[in-house]
Amino acid sequence: MMMIYGMFVFELRTLPHQQLQHNKTWRHVKNETHQSFGQLAVYRAGDDQITLSGVLYPEITGGEVSLSLLTTQAYTGRPWPLIDGVGQIYGMYVITAVRTTRSELDRHGKAKKIEFTVSLERCDEGFAGEYGLRRRCLICFRE
Repeated sequence: MMMIYGMFVFELRTLPHQQLQHNKTWRHVKNETHQSFGQLAVYRAGDDQITLSGVLYPEITGGEVSLSLLTTQAYTGRPWPLIDGVGQIYGMYVITAVRTTRSELDRHGKAKKIEFTVSLERCDEGFAGEYGLRRRCLICFRE
């Protein structure tokens, strides 16, 4: 297992991603003083986004079915826990976009190569605490 997002498992047979990009931002407040440059103080955490990208070869790896399952999960609009294969818990995320590029089509129009990008954005931790998901995820990795 490379990563799990809610009920969807990223692995070689489903959607093996080759790249994970994690962007975090923080918002700052600038405190102006009379004879110096302003000092920045952290106001609060900003956006937290993860982008997974990779290439599928449906004859070898996952394909249309895996993409459909992930897209169906995105349609729920619910945040799900995102955990990587070594047990790092990223938090609760929603899917904001799924982009695909199909190429090397056969005579029936079926792609032999599918490039994909999945964009996720972190949600409020309150949802995780409400359902005890963080605790359940930790228990799964201890066993």
